Amino acid sequence: MGGRAASPSPGSAGPAVDVRPVTRDDWDELLDLLEAVASERQWIGHEAPIDRQERRGRWKRFEDERNHEGFAAVAGGGIVGHLGLHDMNGLVEIGMYVAAEWRGRGVGTALMQAGLDWARIRHAHKMTLQMWPHNEAGRALYAKFGFVEEGYLKRHWKRRNGDIWDAVVMGLHL
Repeated sequence: MGGRAASPSPGSAGPAVDVRPVTRDDWDELLDLLEAVASERQWIGHEAPIDRQERRGRWKRFEDERNHEGFAAVAGGGIVGHLGLHDMNGLVEIGMYVAAEWRGRGVGTALMQAGLDWARIRHAHKMTLQMWPHNEAGRALYAKFGFVEEGYLKRHWKRRNGDIWDAVVMGLHL
């Protein structure tokens, strides 16, 4: 899956996106990107500030486990997106984040294709994710790949400010 390139989506500007497996050399840049997306406080479950030491420890553990994979989307001279996958005996849970200025330009599509390829090579039977109900762009991306809404979790995720957010569960049978 390394070296997979995707052209930008129709009507978008910019270079092709290269998707490749994450390496340790990517960690600092990925942490910066995670911090930036988390700072927006609306697209992912993580909230700024990110515990960088904890995240590095988690990624180090993932290196030793065969049931995790991370893909980096590279464009414009840097990492612009990340897809994390966790295979739980054929059920692959995913999480993704993309730099604000690169959304709607084919990054999510390229990452999802790499993730689907990885899951199929592993003979996974299903992919699943949770997302915020207000993330219409994310919902459209996942639906494009065949994901369907399978559930709605009310008052499920507690935020640092005390708010409790709902979550949409989506799945794709492979």
